[in-house]
Amino acid sequence: QGFLPCPSPLGAPPALHTCQGLARCLPDEGQVNTSGPRLLLSTPHPASSSSTAMDRIFSALLLSLLLLLQSYKVCGAPPQPRGTLCRTKPTDLVFIIDSSRSVRPHEFEKIKVFVSRVIEGLDVGPNSTRVGVINYASAVKNEFSLKTYHSKAGLLQAVRRIEPLSTGTMTGLAIQFAISRAFSDSEGGRARSPNFNKVAIVVTDGRPQDGVQDVAARARAAGIEIFAIGVGRVDMHTLRQIASQPLDDHVDYVESYSVIEKLTQKFQEAFCVVSDLCATGDHDCEQICVSTPGAYKCACKEGFTLNNDGKTCSACSGGLGSALDLVFLIDGSKSVRPENFELVKKFINQIVDSLEVSDKQAQVGLVQYSSSVRQEFPLGQFKNKKDIKAAVKKMSYMEKGTMTGQALKYLVDSSFAIINGARPGVPKVGIVFTDGRSQDYITDAAKKAKDSGFRMFAVGVGNAVEDELREIASEPVAEHYFYTADFRTISKIGKKLQMKICVEEDPCECKSILKFQTKVEGLINSLQQ
Repeated sequence: QGFLPCPSPLGAPPALHTCQGLARCLPDEGQVNTSGPRLLLSTPHPASSSSTAMDRIFSALLLSLLLLLQSYKVCGAPPQPRGTLCRTKPTDLVFIIDSSRSVRPHEFEKIKVFVSRVIEGLDVGPNSTRVGVINYASAVKNEFSLKTYHSKAGLLQAVRRIEPLSTGTMTGLAIQFAISRAFSDSEGGRARSPNFNKVAIVVTDGRPQDGVQDVAARARAAGIEIFAIGVGRVDMHTLRQIASQPLDDHVDYVESYSVIEKLTQKFQEAFCVVSDLCATGDHDCEQICVSTPGAYKCACKEGFTLNNDGKTCSACSGGLGSALDLVFLIDGSKSVRPENFELVKKFINQIVDSLEVSDKQAQVGLVQYSSSVRQEFPLGQFKNKKDIKAAVKKMSYMEKGTMTGQALKYLVDSSFAIINGARPGVPKVGIVFTDGRSQDYITDAAKKAKDSGFRMFAVGVGNAVEDELREIASEPVAEHYFYTADFRTISKIGKKLQMKICVEEDPCECKSILKFQTKVEGLINSLQQ
């Protein structure tokens, strides 16, 4: 036995517990058990308005993104990955989801949210975890195969597009399809090996119209571990016939689809194979150990900077911060909608609040685009935060098309031109926000921006196209583009961005990046309460 942090609501400290098998937890006050393994699940907060929720999410994302920008070209050696934390074992994972007539459309949307949450907790890639989805009713539909998508963004967009079939309930047929097709070599399944798992998660709410016992036994004999989730008036005997042993670990029941998302934590922890070395103290950091996806990093207390060995710290004399020319390129198309455009304004002002704005430090410019491009204000027009924020608040919503390529060309040709306030020799950073597919060609302008030395970040929400985001983003692309299918998950992106640290020859030129990080963390936590 060792110790693992129980999953906690974002911003709350992890609870330690002994772990074995699926790393079960005993519940603390305000937390509940599933009817399967006794896993720690957070009780949902009371629902708030969508506007308030989006406001919190955008704030968390953008404060964290600011940490990345504020740190750009100001600090010394970044924290070095020095260990491994809880990460998912490489897995061929197939969801088998019931969309029969008894599953109402809004309930099917809850299934899709559950599937998306589980995917977000996985290490997705061709050499790590692959994901497929089978949708079934009277017939079986292969929504996408294990070989189709190798990124979370692609998977999440594909899940959003799934539609219910709304006929009968042929659960046995769906399991047979998984054996013969979904886990096959031709569909991206890997040969049976102790180095990775084959897992099927079956979600159903009724009694099947065909037999499941024999076909489920064949699936288990083929090395497929089966989890069975029942909802509402499901036949529990059927779930036990489907699931792998031990049944307590592989059978779950929820009263309705509205609470199925509670099971997300269970499956994220079920796929966890390595302990959090920061929590156990098994690390060599001199001052601070920071858990990050796939590793831990060492950091230093306020007033210190990390040495090149990645684990020890030296005192900083401090500095005045760094110069930065930052331009926001904001989608003002009609798909954004007026209420969300107000959140975009807060997106900008939340960042402005934490910048050091002056002639020698940060300058901010703002461009809005839809069917045309409009410069709201150029770099250097406003010399203090108050004036910038006032100008942002006055910005009117264009509410037309989505000409992202034209906007990128404007950014390259005009926004970062000296005549428009850009300073020679100062790092240039562009943040492009979009929620849909561009109506024009973006490749040439996106390439020119990066070739000109501009550091480009692409943030996409909803119907934004992953390939376009990647084309806009600077290298390494994975650190410069961010996508979420659901506004509620943007806070997770923010937590990842929060841990990115800057690079510069002289570590002590910066104005204590750790102090800034602490401030950001506090603001994010307060926003989520």
